[in-house]
Amino acid sequence: MGEVGFGGNILEDGNSVKFKTGSWKNKYPVHYKEKCKNCMFCVGYCPDDCIIHKDGILEGIDLDYCKGCGVCSKVCPFKAIEMKSKEE
Repeated sequence: MGEVGFGGNILEDGNSVKFKTGSWKNKYPVHYKEKCKNCMFCVGYCPDDCIIHKDGILEGIDLDYCKGCGVCSKVCPFKAIEMKSKEE
């Protein structure tokens, strides 16, 4: 795991993969493969690039880096992603 610089300075580009930030979230996305049509809207809208996909198929969500913003669930026209609280 990388170290955050003095004052939170980012001293190099592309270093977000060194910092697992997924523990910040109160809610997390759940992907329902049976509802998913692989439209990839969620991929384009995810601000943290957490949607795992390969060859046009959504394979899952990287919860290590997902901050639980819920954008993916809001943009999904098929309701294939739902936000759940940690208590659920």
